[in-house]
Order: sequence, then structure tokens, then C-alpha cells
Amino acid sequence: MSPLREQIKRAAPEPLWLLGRESWTALKHAAAWPQATFHPWRLASIQRLAELKDSRRGQRAFILGNGPSLALTNVGKLKGEATFGMNRVYLVFPEWGFQTSYFVCVNDLVIEQSASDIAALTMPKFLSWRSRRFMSMDDHTMFLHSTYDGPAFARDARGRLWEGATVTYVTLQLAYHLGFDPVILIGVDHSFASKGKPNTTVVSRGEDLDHFDKGYFGAGFRWQLPDLEQSEHAYRLARQAYEADGRQVLDATIGGRLTVFPKVDYNSLFA
Repeated sequence: MSPLREQIKRAAPEPLWLLGRESWTALKHAAAWPQATFHPWRLASIQRLAELKDSRRGQRAFILGNGPSLALTNVGKLKGEATFGMNRVYLVFPEWGFQTSYFVCVNDLVIEQSASDIAALTMPKFLSWRSRRFMSMDDHTMFLHSTYDGPAFARDARGRLWEGATVTYVTLQLAYHLGFDPVILIGVDHSFASKGKPNTTVVSRGEDLDHFDKGYFGAGFRWQLPDLEQSEHAYRLARQAYEADGRQVLDATIGGRLTVFPKVDYNSLFA
């Protein structure tokens, strides 16, 4: 938050501050709505998302986080399973010998610096509408109207999706849209060696200790420090939405510190 906004927040009564913030958020969403709804790329994306709605109802899916624990997980067991990969997960595809079923990326910095790699992926790709600055429309791409504010869980991905400070939350909304049940998390460590003010943009100075590959955000890569508190709020919204529909999100991350979802032993899922 800017110094000016902090001063206004301190000076204004809380109800007035909350009303002003909600009004400002609504105005921003209204301003973005026409292009995010009627642009040809978005119209094509909405049509593709409509075709995917509930297309995998009742099937299970795995969401692959990019934490260090992913390197400790026998991902080979997932060959033939429905899987969502995120951000720079493609770095490990050659080692695995297969690709994830779907790919999701909404972070501007990741997309800007990895645009050519992402463009080369041939599975269904879900990207933020903002990424149109760096990406082109193709037969595999769906642009999402994802936003930083306006906390909510979208049961239909054709509309606006709150990002919840983590691409994993966007992916949970997409998995819900497709109808998956249960949805199982792996590699979502919810713990970072890098410390600092949440959402601050930093430049990596060397080996990456926060992801499954030390070159994931290697030297010179710009990225944003995590906001674990906001992510946890988002995850709680996801759990509520899934359970209200009689569905489950399970957490099979090895040694993960996230406590929002029921834990399950990864290997037990393949007995």
C-alpha cells in the first residue's frame, strides 16, 4: 500500500474506508469488463471454457505445485492421470518423459520472462488476460479474466477469477470448472526460504531454493515474494466451495506446511 493510501486509511473511519475501497475495486472491474468480455480473443476463450465446463465431472485431478517437495515426489505415478502444471513446471518435462494435461500461468513477471517457452507448449493453456501483451492467441490458449482484488471463488471460469496471491488458487477454480473430484495437491509446500514484504518484486541472485529446480527462478529472474496469508484466505474459500458441492480438495504434498485441506499420503492414492 502506498504512503498516501496508508494516510487516508488512518484518517478515515473504517466503514468509510471499506466503502471507498469496494467502490474503487468495482470501478476498476467495470472499466476492464468490456475488453475482457468482448475482445475476439476473450470471446474465443469463453467459448472454449464453455466446452470444458463439467467435462471431467467426477474424475480426479492432481495440481502440481512447484515447491522443493515436488523433486521428492514420484511424479511418474501421474502418467495417465489428469494433471495441472503451473508457471515454469515445463522445465522438468524432459526428465519426467511426459507433460501435464493442462498448464496455468497468471503472473505477469513469469509470463513476460518465459513467453517463448509458454508459447511452445501444446496442451490446453490458461493464461491471464493481462498476458496478451506478451502472448498471442493460438489453438491451445484460453485467456482468463483474472484479477488481483475482489476476493471470491469462481465456480464458472468464464467470468472473473480472483488470483488469491497464488496461481494454485486460480488452478483450483479451473479444476472446479472442469468438474474434477477429488482434486489433489502435491508440491504445494507453502513455505519459502526467501523472506521479505509480500508481493515485493525481487531479482534472484543465484540458486533458487524455493522451487523444485535450482534454476527455476535462477540468477537475474524477477519474481514476487509470496503472500502466504492471502493465499491461505483463498484456499479456505476454495475448500468451502468444493465442500458445498460435495467435492474434496486433498493435500498430498510431502512435508507441506499448508493446513487448510485434509492431508493424504501420496503413495496411498495408487494402491
